[in-house]
Amino acid sequence: MTPLRFALPLLLAALVAAPAWAGAQREEALAANVASAMSRSIADVNAPRLVFEDPREGPLWLAEMSRRLEKRIPDQWMRERLLTAIHYEATRAGLDPQMVLGLIQVESGFKKYALSPVGARGLMQVMPFWVRSIGTPDHNLFDLTTNLRYGCTILRHYLDMERGNLFRALGRYNGSLGRAEYPNLVVGAWKASWQWQQPAGQLRTGYQPASR
Repeated sequence: MTPLRFALPLLLAALVAAPAWAGAQREEALAANVASAMSRSIADVNAPRLVFEDPREGPLWLAEMSRRLEKRIPDQWMRERLLTAIHYEATRAGLDPQMVLGLIQVESGFKKYALSPVGARGLMQVMPFWVRSIGTPDHNLFDLTTNLRYGCTILRHYLDMERGNLFRALGRYNGSLGRAEYPNLVVGAWKASWQWQQPAGQLRTGYQPASR
């Protein structure tokens, strides 16, 4: 058993080192067609909404994910706004929204204004160099939907680079390509906390989203 006097410094070091995984990303030159496609994705601003083949499934998903997120974000309206934006931005990028929830849990702990020592910002810990590469100077990476749009667009880019290999795409997102720690953390958070399967026979719901 590790003595307490040794265990406490180790725990404190782990807590300090834990945030801002994506801050290890390195700026790389993008091919002109890739940069153009990513820029169009970033510029395509639409009001977030839940995207389900069966629209009756949306309120069930929102209610369940809201319940799971309640301890981290007590305000129901804020939780639902965030979850709706995550679902929309992940879906439009061709990503699994539950996986993106796991990534956000690892990256920022769902803290909108998270800032890493190297400058990675917001929910998905996006590095500012991406604004120079694919955005415009007025883009605020602490804005909820802007951050999600950037993060999902970047991960989609890496997933395309790696021909659908999520393990390697997550490694690129983190800046640790080829190492297992970060992909395992994201997938572990996804599977442990955010798995979703539509309950059979429960498409009717009386759940009412918060209004403000």
